[in-house]
Amino acid sequence: MFFDIEKEEQWLNEQLQKGYRCTNISGLGTYTFEKTDKRYVMRLDYQDYLPRKKLAEYKGIYEDFSWSYIKGPWLSGIRYWQKEGDDQNEIFSDRQSRGNYYKRLMGYPFWLGMLFAAYSYMLYKDSELYHEGLWSMNGSLFWKAFLFETPFVLLKLSPMLLVVLFGSSFYKAYRKYSMLKEK
Repeated sequence: MFFDIEKEEQWLNEQLQKGYRCTNISGLGTYTFEKTDKRYVMRLDYQDYLPRKKLAEYKGIYEDFSWSYIKGPWLSGIRYWQKEGDDQNEIFSDRQSRGNYYKRLMGYPFWLGMLFAAYSYMLYKDSELYHEGLWSMNGSLFWKAFLFETPFVLLKLSPMLLVVLFGSSFYKAYRKYSMLKEK
């Protein structure tokens, strides 16, 4: 499972260079490959929700340039494109289209991060991380209780850790977008 679309694309292309072709990507992040003699290249694009008609138009544009659509997770918004490697292996033809890609990509971690931030606020607003009685314990009883409760505390903190993870993904996409915009 990947949280960085560019790392996922890199990993997929490494598998393709080993002589495989991707045939499916499940909603749970399971990739299906088959052995082939041909060399393939894969590119990922992020699109917000597309109604059927716009999705058909979107697919048609890429298919006109020999890209084949690989069915991916329904809710992710990431679109997987694959074709035999040649001299036209990029799906973004200019800086503006690449900049628009990063602009779209910023929305994905932003809204997921906001969702987890709201959830974290509701989860933590009236509660403490550790049980109240823990801090009044002494000696080895304190340490046993502290070590016992720590995994549960980490579990409670996982939504906030996801906020940080999605925030860093947003920042990376923002930096790339702003660098393309400046040039």
